[in-house]
Amino acid sequence: MVDAVLIRIPQPYRDIAIRHRELVKFAVVGAITYVVDITLFTLFKMTVLAPKPVTAKIVAVLVATIVSYILNREWSFRTRGGRERQHEATLFFLVCGIGLVINATPLWISRYALELRVPEVSLLTQEAADFASANVIGTLLAMAFRWWAFRRYVFPDQNVRRQVPVS
Repeated sequence: MVDAVLIRIPQPYRDIAIRHRELVKFAVVGAITYVVDITLFTLFKMTVLAPKPVTAKIVAVLVATIVSYILNREWSFRTRGGRERQHEATLFFLVCGIGLVINATPLWISRYALELRVPEVSLLTQEAADFASANVIGTLLAMAFRWWAFRRYVFPDQNVRRQVPVS
């Protein structure tokens, strides 16, 4: 499937995409889990966890993390590693736990340190600050950390089985 997409990319972008195919796959998985995260965060925040937005974010990120493990393990980094699955999963969820703290921190700062919440600010301001802090700033910081940590610790270059892309 990836090769079918890569072959349709015009040159010289195809060479860049092929050279960074692992990053492209990681980004696709990230986009999928971003949608899962935002959808669940919004759903929880508007319903059962309305008074607890940080808890809503944490639950949404946990579900997205499970989806992320499956997709990254079986697709993005399937040619890497060599560890036992249990060890790899433990490292993955440890890295994601740190990523969860990184992801939730900007929302916590926005809501509780900067007091960007009703009644101190308007509902529109609160919602815009929640979106920016939780779904943009937090996600970008956590994503950068996870990319580095997954490649370094969870799915290292040891025993890499490189595959030659179709040109």
